[in-house]
Amino acid sequence: MDTLQNMRVFVRVVEAGSFTGAAQHLNTTTAYASRAVSDLEAHLRTRLLNRTTRRIALTEAGERYLQRCEQILAYVDQAEAEASDAHARPSGKLKVHAMTSFGQHYVVPAVGRYQALYPDVHIELTLAQRMPDLLDEGFDVSLTLATGLPDSGLVSQRLGSAFSIACASPAYLERHGVPQTPADLARHTCLHMLSPVSPPDRWTFDGPNGEETVTLGSTMFQVNVAEAMAVAVREGMGIGLIPIYSAISGLRSGELVWLLPEYTSQQMNLYALYPSRQYLDAKIRTWVEFLRDELPATLAADQAELRQFARS
Repeated sequence: MDTLQNMRVFVRVVEAGSFTGAAQHLNTTTAYASRAVSDLEAHLRTRLLNRTTRRIALTEAGERYLQRCEQILAYVDQAEAEASDAHARPSGKLKVHAMTSFGQHYVVPAVGRYQALYPDVHIELTLAQRMPDLLDEGFDVSLTLATGLPDSGLVSQRLGSAFSIACASPAYLERHGVPQTPADLARHTCLHMLSPVSPPDRWTFDGPNGEETVTLGSTMFQVNVAEAMAVAVREGMGIGLIPIYSAISGLRSGELVWLLPEYTSQQMNLYALYPSRQYLDAKIRTWVEFLRDELPATLAADQAELRQFARS
């Protein structure tokens, strides 16, 4: 028995004053309306309506039950309206994950621009160097850098790509000289980035001769966040592979020098991941659409600016 539907029929019968009137309003038959109320009475084991051939009247139990039905149905209608509105109008909390350094440089500024368009959305941003379990941890969207994605059942949107470059400080290069080829790096102090993408002691470059891999020696320093690596390189601790979004401010200020400008490393795709396409909440849909419009141009602009910092 569909109790909720039968409650709707019962309320409509009382409002219409007859089964026939209720049936006409509900676009159904008089027999269906009568059976719905009878089923409800059988379920409750209580008479709700006194019936004659000419009129109906509420019993005392029916009057009390009518008040509760009206309250319950009002709550249900409100809940359905709110849920439908979530599909149409962006509002509420949007829980977002992003990789740490990428999130600092690109996602935080994007949040401000997005909320200027959709002020009813409150964004909770978590920065972490891992891919979370969206369902278990309750994230709506994850922004992840990866060479490829496992078959997870999540919906993915590719938003662009990024890569890393070899950098050093001017002071380090004055003391140790400038490497001219990837193979020269084996004779330098190279700082290791802990990354799920590639082993820290092997750097693979894409350049004019195709792919080249360099095996590095041991290091006195390794770190798992690109921002921290950029600080270590600026301090003259050695040469590091730094994503362009973490390197570009140091290149602008002259604190970093781009080495081997014909070579790039660790090319990765940026993906927006979310659980489902079906009945997508408006805040998720508009956030992903906003990033799809904004981020490729921002990434391309940084990569275009990078060329002016090439060391001859």
